[in-house]
Amino acid sequence: MKGFIRVISGLILVSVFSITSFAANTNINVSADSAVLYLPETAEFLYSKNADELMPMASTTKIMTALVVLENSELDDLIVIPDEAVGVEGSSAYLKGGERLTVEEMLYALLLQSANDVATAFAYGIGGGIEQFAEMMNSKAESLGLKNTHFTNPHGLDDKEHYTTARELAVIAAAAMNNEDFRKIVSSERKSFITKERSRTYINHNKLLRLYDGCIGVKTGFTKKSGRCLVGAAERDGLLYITVTLDAPNDWSDHEKMLDLGFDSLQKINFCSSLDYCYNIPVIGGEKSSLRVGNVDCRSAIYQAGEVDIKEYVKLTKYLVAPVKKGEMLGEVIFTVDGAESARVPLVALETVKEQKEKGFLDRILSIFK
Repeated sequence: MKGFIRVISGLILVSVFSITSFAANTNINVSADSAVLYLPETAEFLYSKNADELMPMASTTKIMTALVVLENSELDDLIVIPDEAVGVEGSSAYLKGGERLTVEEMLYALLLQSANDVATAFAYGIGGGIEQFAEMMNSKAESLGLKNTHFTNPHGLDDKEHYTTARELAVIAAAAMNNEDFRKIVSSERKSFITKERSRTYINHNKLLRLYDGCIGVKTGFTKKSGRCLVGAAERDGLLYITVTLDAPNDWSDHEKMLDLGFDSLQKINFCSSLDYCYNIPVIGGEKSSLRVGNVDCRSAIYQAGEVDIKEYVKLTKYLVAPVKKGEMLGEVIFTVDGAESARVPLVALETVKEQKEKGFLDRILSIFK
């Protein structure tokens, strides 16, 4: 990258490039009935196909299940497995009624092994029942601004009133990926839990973790009615994408195509990290003769992939007069990309310098003998 100087994140600027116009000109073909490529950082969809069609989502439902669980419990909480969760159809962790598992272990079973019995146990243990827990899921969907998503259960087994869209499922996944515990779990290929009484190992069904460089999640799903469903997430050089396919015969290939499109098309440029720019500035009339000035904030921008010319310009006073308060803006760093301004970062006082009090006659006499 020509002319690169340093880095910053916080303010997102998209310059010299329109994601909207780019999305309209994509020429990839996917097998899915519905699909999206989502950039959470800018809330933009770079690719979409039937993105707002109401569709069943099978076990990708469990992304929302896990998010609700994480927001209403702690990982070391214990849940007693109810009889209602034993023998639930579909993928299973083969739970036994009355046994006690931590929320952490159950989340691994839910998200890696896609265990429907675990989803049911969560519904009873945290919500008090299937309907009550579904209400919690719908409340969370509403808080995310979703209008075309409705849950009737925590596992994704077929129900005509249980649906979402590729667009809204991407938003749910992005919200879940903001949770560090969720991100850690869905990026794991396997996890074992061993106690004196038993040993269980959960294997991730998401082959995209092994197929695609940078993949860090998220969740598979399948029923005969929904077809193959998949939510993916991949991150490279600070750029995170979410991919969704619903009813996709060739879902692995679909996700690889969309992710390649994203990473080949855009790049994230970091201008500076916190305290990359630090200076000692002389202070007149202060209790200290100088103070440290630097950047606390960060900035980043997303641009079309390719070489860009980045330059920095530092504006900072040569000296200061006391008093100076910590956090007071004293200058700034201006970044340009290909000659156009892209970001400004304030330079602030990193400490307080009080005004030096004038010494009295006795103080001046005593200072001579020190």
